[in-house]
Amino acid sequence: MSVASYRPRTEVGNETVAALIDSSDEWIRRRCGIESRRHAAPDESLVMMGAAAASKALANAGIDPLDVSAVLVATMSHRGRATTVAPLVADALGATAAAAMDLGAACAGFPYALATADALVRSGAAGYVVVVGAERMTDIIDDHDRGTAFLFGDGAGAVVVGPAQTCEIGPVVWGADGSHSEVLRYDETGILRMAGPEVFRWATSVVPDVAKRALDAAGMSASDLAAFIPHQANLRITSVAAKALDLGPHVQVATDIVTNGNTGAASIPQAMAALPDTSGPALLVGFGAGLSYAAQVVTLP
Repeated sequence: MSVASYRPRTEVGNETVAALIDSSDEWIRRRCGIESRRHAAPDESLVMMGAAAASKALANAGIDPLDVSAVLVATMSHRGRATTVAPLVADALGATAAAAMDLGAACAGFPYALATADALVRSGAAGYVVVVGAERMTDIIDDHDRGTAFLFGDGAGAVVVGPAQTCEIGPVVWGADGSHSEVLRYDETGILRMAGPEVFRWATSVVPDVAKRALDAAGMSASDLAAFIPHQANLRITSVAAKALDLGPHVQVATDIVTNGNTGAASIPQAMAALPDTSGPALLVGFGAGLSYAAQVVTLP
């Protein structure tokens, strides 16, 4: 497995966002830990960003796009005229023989797609699978909404999954709770709305639980980990989960949200790519609208 990321050119600090929501840099940092995020320019489409990340991941793995069996794109922000992003990403990559589909599980989309890729390779249905998380969250948020405007950013991350001598993707533990779907939803105009306190309470409950179950499924304990890479939703959620797991000081905890914001389905692969020189087992946890969640232990490339 190889991993790569694409970050848009434009960095947006808290002062710019705060001016639109009658807030401050200090309030935003205290609320979620974010200092800045990236906003995509008009020429940085979902397809462009997803293909850029995937192309780098393929190059890192030394895999020819023509040898790719499938392209899976996890996204919740696609608003283009084409019904799905994945075929366009596959075309941009030159993966002309690949099956291609989008996977919609919101901010849990990347671990969902990774589990799907793992199953395809294990079953023999696919050789190499490109898994992409790509979001233009700025397309689906209201710049003046105090509940969401300061949280989200844009970008893409990708991994390549293929046959290996050793097992590098552990069993997935996943689920959903549709009874609470109203706390994170689209309104009638297609804009994302969130009941922040309710989402925070749900996430700080479900993330430690699903994380522990994923460790059990992989036959590991928290002390075996080299890294903990949760969906980058809120630095406070990450801190609560890390404390509940009793992670030792040797475990790298991903905090990409500080300078990248919440990039939805792109956040986990982007955070993976940002970890400095870390190898070994990493615990991935995704969670978000639906409400959906998923976790698995992987070996970092």
